[in-house]
Amino acid sequence: MAGHSKFANIMHRKGAQDKKRAQMFTKLAREIQAAVKLGGADPESNPRLYRAITAARAQSMPKDNIQRAVDRGAGAGGENLEEIRYEGFGPGGIGVIVECLSDNRNRTAGEVRAAFAKNGGNMGESNSVSFAWKKLGEVRYPLAAASEDAMLEAAIEAGADDCVVEEEQHVITCDMAALAGVSQALAKKFGDPVSAKFVWRTDIAIPVEGDNAETLLKLLDQLDDLDDVQDVYSNEDISEAELQRLSA
Repeated sequence: MAGHSKFANIMHRKGAQDKKRAQMFTKLAREIQAAVKLGGADPESNPRLYRAITAARAQSMPKDNIQRAVDRGAGAGGENLEEIRYEGFGPGGIGVIVECLSDNRNRTAGEVRAAFAKNGGNMGESNSVSFAWKKLGEVRYPLAAASEDAMLEAAIEAGADDCVVEEEQHVITCDMAALAGVSQALAKKFGDPVSAKFVWRTDIAIPVEGDNAETLLKLLDQLDDLDDVQDVYSNEDISEAELQRLSA
């Protein structure tokens, strides 16, 4: 199923690495706070918090920062964060789903709308994009964690539906309801994953090239840079020749 193209994934990973660590930690802390407010401060009984803390550890977030986020989520000065999903279309008709955590819906909507407008896109109505997508559970491990065969066997035993290699990671997908069990079973064998979360996927990949491809990547990067944005999903298909031109 399509998500970002290979090039977009590389660009987004590089962007995440180059960002100020403070911004990255802010997004991780917000997810931890939201998880605590919804399901309590015990990661053993709160799967979302377990996944959020795992993601924070994978990014080397200090233990004190993690605990502070848990405490804020439990009521010690925490923000009232609201989960918001925006949908729209980028250059070339590419579908884009933007998931946010915000304490100010008006501010977030304005920033997301501005990013679309500045980069050849437009906001859509609710479900204008997601009706053709599925929300799945996804677990990621570095290739060094295990061989392809070993990871596939472990994923199947854990109850996952698929296990593939994307760039330098094992990517395991499963039903949303199975994510907690799958991620915990894999963690017992391979340690904490790089990430374990819900993602949007679609089988519809739209070819895009030239100026549209370049502008689309600018849109995705600008959205990803917004403090309130947690995740960005899109369904572009960029050819190898175009990838080489854009990466030159």
